[in-house]
Amino acid sequence: MSNDYFKFKKFTIKQEGCAMKVGTDGCLLGAWFCAESSRRILDIGAGTGLISIMAAQRSNATVTGVEIDATAAVRAAENVKNSPWSERIRIINADLRFFESEEPFDTIVSNPPYFTNSLKCGNEQRTLARHNDSLSPALFFTKAKELLTPDGKVSLILPTDTLNEWRNEAIVKGFTATRITHVQTTPRKTPKRALIELQQSAGNELKEDILILENSPGEYSREACSLLRDFYLKIE
Repeated sequence: MSNDYFKFKKFTIKQEGCAMKVGTDGCLLGAWFCAESSRRILDIGAGTGLISIMAAQRSNATVTGVEIDATAAVRAAENVKNSPWSERIRIINADLRFFESEEPFDTIVSNPPYFTNSLKCGNEQRTLARHNDSLSPALFFTKAKELLTPDGKVSLILPTDTLNEWRNEAIVKGFTATRITHVQTTPRKTPKRALIELQQSAGNELKEDILILENSPGEYSREACSLLRDFYLKIE
């Protein structure tokens, strides 16, 4: 597979010039979050447009992707235009701090930047995509509360070592975790990522489970195949 594009079963993501390429995190989140019953989905940090397009494939919703980096936003718009669901997806080049919507969203999904204290690289575009200086947990949940319907859902994928930071900030802003899937690469490895769903409404019981991606190197687990079958060419 060329580094300039990534081909899925029903669409292709061109990613030349984009700081963050298609990766497992985005694919997992795009396939995992509750999209089917959504009417209006907001993808925060749309990047190449991957999750926005996956959301449109999985639902009848209208999808808005917000991306701060101009180059990525142009590429995302191109990928959307070439997808089968272009009439239901809109990409906006904007800083989330200044993004507003006349109508609220019932679903927000994001693969957010999460590095806080690590050394920043010399590439400004990649730094913007990877570090949360421009999108801290506090800012994220402040805007999510502003843009979401009262019973709406937020879904994220996070490194396990930042999960508590994001959950604690969510609680401060009135959000409660309702579903968490801990992601292990193989059965013997500890989880490195967590998929988390949150809601503003109280009283929802937390459901937790584990997703093992591969039984052994190169052999997807049954659960991973079920989750990614509609997207990955190599899963029949």
